[in-house]
Amino acid sequence: MTAHDSRTTVRRSYRGRMTTVTTVGVVGLGIMGSAISGHLLDAGFDVTGTDVSDDAMREFRGRPAADLATLARESSVVITSLPSAEAALQVCAELASEGLVVVDTSTLSLAVKEKCRALVASAGGELLDCPISGTGAQAKVRDLVVLGSGDEAAFATARPVLEAFARSVRHLGPFGDGTRMKLVANLLVSIHNASTAEAFALGVAAGLDPTVLYETVRDGAGGSVIFDKRGPLMVRRSYKPATARVSMFLKDVALVQELADSVGVRTPVLDATLPLYERAAESGWADADAAALLEVLEEKR
Repeated sequence: MTAHDSRTTVRRSYRGRMTTVTTVGVVGLGIMGSAISGHLLDAGFDVTGTDVSDDAMREFRGRPAADLATLARESSVVITSLPSAEAALQVCAELASEGLVVVDTSTLSLAVKEKCRALVASAGGELLDCPISGTGAQAKVRDLVVLGSGDEAAFATARPVLEAFARSVRHLGPFGDGTRMKLVANLLVSIHNASTAEAFALGVAAGLDPTVLYETVRDGAGGSVIFDKRGPLMVRRSYKPATARVSMFLKDVALVQELADSVGVRTPVLDATLPLYERAAESGWADADAAALLEVLEEKR
């Protein structure tokens, strides 16, 4: 039996009916979506996809979908990776299809996720809230963690698909818990980006060689996953193509603050990093990797 055969005969029960995961739809072929679709193809899935970007479609190795309705009709599971609330709401409205499992990996507010869920449910489908922990660089090497939540039967149907592109797949509980966990994680990532940039700015100004700084710090207690991933970009001053854009973190910090406000928790350390991201965007680094925070910290005042 080939790898493709073994994948396409995986069967799971969803709401009393057996489903065979054969074709997977991917909506949104940006940094994350393109990496996800590539791993799915390598795992033997038939992948159909779409994106508003012509460049993204030219690089896509799967089958271009004629439209969202066709993609939904042909797919057992659909993965969405979208940049905004507006895009997510529009896509979910057009994906409405009976029995379809939609896995939303986007980082959006809980209110938007609930609206998307209602749109998919209106046609008899099931939306899972499954944001992803990991950078674009990690996505390329299948070093992602799926923070899943929602209907357990639908999640079981989607699990073989998720396991094809992620290192770890977690079901965290009721719908929305995936987003809550993602925002907690993003609080830390946003702060780690800034602290890594601050450490490089201090070390370089003090006369340390950037490469030696990176190799030494990552070997000790001050290292972190973000230091490992963003440090080399700071050493090379290489910020494009971005693995995670400054503009994305501006959106994510706002979402974290919204969640914190809703539960009455103060976030003073996170709040202190926001001006760095805003300054980076104002200075022309909005589409650059968050490692470009180093340039803001090195600006002459």
